[in-house]
Amino acid sequence: MFTPDTVNRFSQLETPFYFYDLGILSDTLKSCKEAADKYNFQVHYAMKANFNTRVLEMIRESGLGADCVSGNEVKKAISIGFSPQKTVFAGVGKSDKEINDALDLDILCFNVESIQELKVLDSLAAKRFKKAKVAIRINPNVDAQTHHNITTGLDENKFGINQWELQDCVEVLKQCVNLEFIGIHFHIGSQITDLMVFKSLCVKVNEMHEWFEERGFHIKVLNVGGGLGVDYHKPNAGPLVSFNSYFQVFDQFLHRHAGQEVHFELGRALVASCGSLISRVLYVKNGLKKNFLILDAGMTELIRPMLYQAFHQIENLSRTLRSSESNFVNYDVVGPICESTDCFGKEVELPESYRGDIIAIRTAGAYGEVMSSGYNLRESVRSEYSN
Repeated sequence: MFTPDTVNRFSQLETPFYFYDLGILSDTLKSCKEAADKYNFQVHYAMKANFNTRVLEMIRESGLGADCVSGNEVKKAISIGFSPQKTVFAGVGKSDKEINDALDLDILCFNVESIQELKVLDSLAAKRFKKAKVAIRINPNVDAQTHHNITTGLDENKFGINQWELQDCVEVLKQCVNLEFIGIHFHIGSQITDLMVFKSLCVKVNEMHEWFEERGFHIKVLNVGGGLGVDYHKPNAGPLVSFNSYFQVFDQFLHRHAGQEVHFELGRALVASCGSLISRVLYVKNGLKKNFLILDAGMTELIRPMLYQAFHQIENLSRTLRSSESNFVNYDVVGPICESTDCFGKEVELPESYRGDIIAIRTAGAYGEVMSSGYNLRESVRSEYSN
């Protein structure tokens, strides 16, 4: 991925910055779209993963829709050129203003997460003489077998309508004349690498699908969410995701009628592999028990290791490309932020490193730039792209 010319270019630039390999992004999008089309599945890109403008433009050009979880994400999607009829609005806490703005844009669907939200949306749609299309997000109580901070489909989570509330939900739907019920929606979590978890999800979707059909509701859309994970440990091993294997699970185990649409909300799997956080070594501290590489990037640029104990491959580009005979040293790779948790990795084996070396933190295209902050009055992180 990184040639000597690329590293030389990086060394001339002010760090830190996010580097996006648009070739990798293009290949990933093509692979996803071809696999989805094989099964006639529709994919909406989960904008929360990365809303870098150039990245979004490529995703829109690939023909995917947009999955949004805030009013500003809806507005950004439309401004980038996503069709309102391929834009859905999810989120457990939509404000009245966000709902009204989305109603005015005539988006495809609201994924509704509580009975009270149904009533609010119905009332706001009435005032605008609109009929809002809705899908009911159901909490299936399926364990995603992932980090507890990114699990969303258990009874203890805040997301979705619980199964014991569904009868009340049906009664409210019948009363809401300004809503058009088109589907059921599920999302059980993020960074799921065991595909059999999605088989368990299919079983629950089938069960809920049948429950609504028995009560006279025709389900046009089965929205099974996203959550497909990537391999953070092997960024150079080729494609990080097998989209065909993923979609094949749903094709095999999801019961659907002729003409019924199946929607997905993929984010991380589409953008993670194309992005790297590029940083520079500020200082090297060698101790009796610990060696530290202090970078100019920190938790303000990439918070995942601190928030989720997430692993990212760390590479010293300056040394790796110069010699294969370097001495290797174990370093705690840390940032400059005034927090003890500001650490990208402990005991990371790297070629012996020096002040000014260029460091790449790999597979950072998802939940990296979008979660950056100005803590410690840090400047906003910049972006660079492959030529």
